[in-house]
Amino acid sequence: MTGGAQALALSPWCADLASWLPAVLMSVGVLGLLRALAMRRLSPGRAGRYAWWHGSTWLLGATGWTYVSLHTYGGMPAGVAGGAVVGLCLALSVYMGLAGWAWSRWSCGHAGKDALLWMALWLLAEVARADIFTGFPWGASGYVLIDTPLVGLAPWLGVYGMGAAWVGALAWVSWASGAHWSWRGVGGRALWLAVAVAALAWSGPGRFTQRQGAPLSLSLIQGNVPQSEKFAVENQWPHVLWHAEQVIAAPGRLVVAPETAITYLPQQLPEFFWPQFAAGFAARPGRVALIGMPLGDEKRGFLNAVVTLTESGQGKPGQGEPGEGYRYAKHHLVPFGEFIPFGFHWFVNLMNMPLGDFSRGPLAAPSLALDGQRVAPTICYEDLYGEEIATRFVVASQSPTLMVNVSNLAWFGERVAIHQHLQIARMRSLEFQVPTARATNTGATVVIDEQGRVTAALPFNTQGVLNASVQGMAGVTPFAWWAGRWRLWPCWLFGGAVLLWAVKRQRDAAKNSAHIH
Repeated sequence: MTGGAQALALSPWCADLASWLPAVLMSVGVLGLLRALAMRRLSPGRAGRYAWWHGSTWLLGATGWTYVSLHTYGGMPAGVAGGAVVGLCLALSVYMGLAGWAWSRWSCGHAGKDALLWMALWLLAEVARADIFTGFPWGASGYVLIDTPLVGLAPWLGVYGMGAAWVGALAWVSWASGAHWSWRGVGGRALWLAVAVAALAWSGPGRFTQRQGAPLSLSLIQGNVPQSEKFAVENQWPHVLWHAEQVIAAPGRLVVAPETAITYLPQQLPEFFWPQFAAGFAARPGRVALIGMPLGDEKRGFLNAVVTLTESGQGKPGQGEPGEGYRYAKHHLVPFGEFIPFGFHWFVNLMNMPLGDFSRGPLAAPSLALDGQRVAPTICYEDLYGEEIATRFVVASQSPTLMVNVSNLAWFGERVAIHQHLQIARMRSLEFQVPTARATNTGATVVIDEQGRVTAALPFNTQGVLNASVQGMAGVTPFAWWAGRWRLWPCWLFGGAVLLWAVKRQRDAAKNSAHIH
């Protein structure tokens, strides 16, 4: 039940009702978990199982849409697909179960100290899910807070630190009177918490970036190609031609077509395609296009990539080669969809998915220089990993001034995953205080400013081109500074240090008690 409330907080329907409702639902779910841990005096084993079940329910509700990709489009038998989704959620929630076990084992009954311990354990559970075995951090608690004053913490702490800080504050409120529930104690501390949140909202997150150059005009293409047609032999070519026509006709200085807008490898395309495509694009000079397409071959491996097309034709892929222009290759690949973990080829063989094993691009990829802007592409799933994007901000003079994400979420249904991915993109803009433009197949094709606000958008699941402008921003936030250098290690070290402190505190207390007796 408590995990269900937290899962519901990530649904689009709650956000449709009120922007603050997701944060309230998440808080209700977390408070229910906290009260169960503290008030029922659960043993470490039972506390671990309760937290594990909370996490499993939360993740199943938040990521259940993966069933659509496995069964509806991947062709996996329904029972196997459903079992895989449930099994993944159960496995990833082991970290939350360990957090519940550790809290019950080393809590001391003091509200403040126990709240600090729980905040650290929650942080460890979330970064473990983000880091271990390449990670799957979808549905992290901090995303639910995107429309609250707590977003002021994003450029300082990032999404995991923001979520942990709120959960720690809720724990302090919940355990106001130690192991005994007291509405009077809870009310007083809740008032202090409300004052602190109001102060945060008033002070704002701080401004770490400033305008860079003039606004850049954009044309973002949304093809709305059904996933059942995208790689079907009889449907591929018409959709590729439609995207090419939109790129040629688009008025923006920067034209962006979504992930795999061109579904063919370069060597699979007719010889006439690129010369005609390049000539048509060059007929309206002064533009640069970023186009999603696969590259490579069986021998060298495949890349999920973005290539450029300019008025001079630069970036035109030849026979298996990406050309001389700028290109970007996806670094963080999707397990089972874009790379096959060791020992799981049998699992992937149950699905009918094209090009299921890609090679990685570089981590700290260079940006595309355009009109004084530094445009940093990402491809779909990898914009979940703010700590990896942060590596591009280590050299301040080369840090991105605009992030561009190309995606295809048609694999995952019509709304839930699209809404959640929009939250993720907004959080990245908040963490780096840099705008984001997204060109997607089915949504959300949007422009997001440096404060995480959507300034222009196309409706989900429609075909069209979004023409808008965006103001590039230069600078480095505290989160970009520390995450770019150390990724999530500061989170691991903070959580580990608090846990070791709690263990030592309990051991010292046990020794003192033994001496007294």
